[in-house]
Amino acid sequence: MTDGWLRISDEVRAALEGGRAVVALESSLISQGLPVPHNLETAMAAEAAVREAGAVPATVAIEDGRVIIGADGAMLSRLADPERKVAKAASRDIGPLLAAGALASTTVSATMRAAHAAGIAVFATGGIGGVHRGASVSFDVSSDIDELAATPVAVVSSGAKSILDLPATLEVLETRRVPVIGYGVDDLPAFYSVSSGLRLAHRVDGAQAAAAAFRVHRKIPGAGGMLIVQPAPSELALDSALVDGWIAEAVADAEARGVTAGAVTPHLLRHLAVASEGRTLRVNIGLIVNNARTAGAIASALT
Repeated sequence: MTDGWLRISDEVRAALEGGRAVVALESSLISQGLPVPHNLETAMAAEAAVREAGAVPATVAIEDGRVIIGADGAMLSRLADPERKVAKAASRDIGPLLAAGALASTTVSATMRAAHAAGIAVFATGGIGGVHRGASVSFDVSSDIDELAATPVAVVSSGAKSILDLPATLEVLETRRVPVIGYGVDDLPAFYSVSSGLRLAHRVDGAQAAAAAFRVHRKIPGAGGMLIVQPAPSELALDSALVDGWIAEAVADAEARGVTAGAVTPHLLRHLAVASEGRTLRVNIGLIVNNARTAGAIASALT
């Protein structure tokens, strides 16, 4: 079924019309974020985790001039195929890619915008984009931050990717009026590690409290999104000093190779996976699935 530039699956539409919980999921982790076969396996595991929490998953992607809300298994497989030229869509790219009829995965910002347009209030991802290291020179700041400031969707993540400048990212989120709320924690998680050491202003304990906070927040005129953060599962989390060393190596490698713009994050993540002998990949997969489960619980409490 279609709504102009949206195509909402029958299952997602029925859930929305019936007042049931729905959780949006991004698809860039499938096409750009994770290697084969982990990309498709993780996407399916995230959808399963949402269902286990009592909600309906709605993976978002772009194909044939429509934004798909609730991609089916066949489409997930197409997105996961490295032989296909799958574009990467941030919110700025939606219009041009729709006009081109392209096959594209959606990042945090594009998924947020599509979710809100479809009437979905909760979205799960691994980590948001933010202020890149060296942004004072490059001005490289992810559009995820502006989308969070503008679009009233609750985003469940493990903070921002630790390859970024986390203190600067938290500062800019504050400047853009985005509430960052710890889900059972007082510090901002550092993606691969439990804590960045950066104190948060707000904390909730449990899905009901998170849903209550977002329910009130979105009633405030002019309110945008809310970022709800939880660490990676403790049994998978890595020592922050060890991760920082790998990141420094990855950044130096990217600079030496001339990697820029949207290619930087995938390059750094691949480098980290090799340097850590797969440990960062395991954390990434674990936190994606864990965040999907928590988002399903929050969406269920919200409805």
